[in-house]
Amino acid sequence: MKISKKDALSWFRFFSTLPDDEPLGPRQQELALATFAQIETAVDARRTATLKTIPGLKALLPGHPEGIPWTESLPACTLFVGSPSRFPAGCRSCLLGTGLSAVRKTNRCNAACPFCYDYGQLSAIPPIGEGLWEIGGTRYREEDLPLLFSLQKKPTGIAYVYLEPFMEIEKYYGVIRRFHEAGVHQHMYTNGIPATEENLKALGEAGLDELRFNLGASNCSDRVIEAMAIAKQYIPQVGIETPMTREFADQFSKKKQKILSTGIDFMNCAELHLNENNLPNYWGENMYFCRMGYLSPVFSRDISLQMLKSAAEESWPIAVHDCSNHTKFARDINLRAKEGGWFGQSSYGAEFEHIPYEVFLPVLEDPEFTFIEEEPLPKGYRPGDIVL
Repeated sequence: MKISKKDALSWFRFFSTLPDDEPLGPRQQELALATFAQIETAVDARRTATLKTIPGLKALLPGHPEGIPWTESLPACTLFVGSPSRFPAGCRSCLLGTGLSAVRKTNRCNAACPFCYDYGQLSAIPPIGEGLWEIGGTRYREEDLPLLFSLQKKPTGIAYVYLEPFMEIEKYYGVIRRFHEAGVHQHMYTNGIPATEENLKALGEAGLDELRFNLGASNCSDRVIEAMAIAKQYIPQVGIETPMTREFADQFSKKKQKILSTGIDFMNCAELHLNENNLPNYWGENMYFCRMGYLSPVFSRDISLQMLKSAAEESWPIAVHDCSNHTKFARDINLRAKEGGWFGQSSYGAEFEHIPYEVFLPVLEDPEFTFIEEEPLPKGYRPGDIVL
């Protein structure tokens, strides 16, 4: 069913008035799913056209960890431009290795970013526990790690997440050292605000392989940019990973040369995706569902692709990675495969208990957003018909 934009808008105005606890009937679900498909198809078509204009675009896929020239038919896990040697090893582990193994410790943050998944809930995040680390959903003490390494297959890489590790960074050095001695690649996320030469040097000495700065969290602070340059003196791979927002794009353009001159290796252009916490901060934007999973404002990946295009045309000295919703889709397929899941199994999915139909009204009301192909609704689905 290639529903027209006009009919989709009519139905979504109705769906938006329904209580959350009133589910759509089967035919109404067909109308909703047809609308999501039309929106995603239109978004994908525009992006494919943009990708064809990016010189030197590379695709990362199984059997080609260094990337090969992108074509539309490739089963790409992700896309990037720049030198493969600067592409983050943590992303290769995530997409082609044994997946993204999260190590969690800190439940606090020193910022409150509008794009944060925990926006408005930062003071309510439960602690991991004194002296404990969450690895694979289980609590461990540092001294338990040798037992874990001896009994289970070690991952190709781990990531320190949840929320801002530098809030208590001194607790991380011993665990990092143990994973380093076990030969596991380690990367860490930080907003960089509490970073100092002292703690950056200590991280490098402990064996951290890769540090990713969420530069958007500090609005491209000069102090954080300087910290990136310092980090590069002690840690093998240093880069940026931040959601692509208009505010970040504006500040990055103003400080581009200063940022690129720090010697960093990469920038992961993360497509902003939304949940119930941060969605209100982007209300009124054109939205789309990616494979009925992540909900994102359309502008975010548009910014990512413009970053890749500029990096390629201007020969930036870094790898620029299109860390899109499609990349997250591929990540989860890979992770389940490495865990021995059945064919097609993945944890990728929507992060809403109830679909917020009203957030799709702006894109359906936007006269500049058009569907690729439309057809009249079949009998039984038209306005005035009883549709359940």
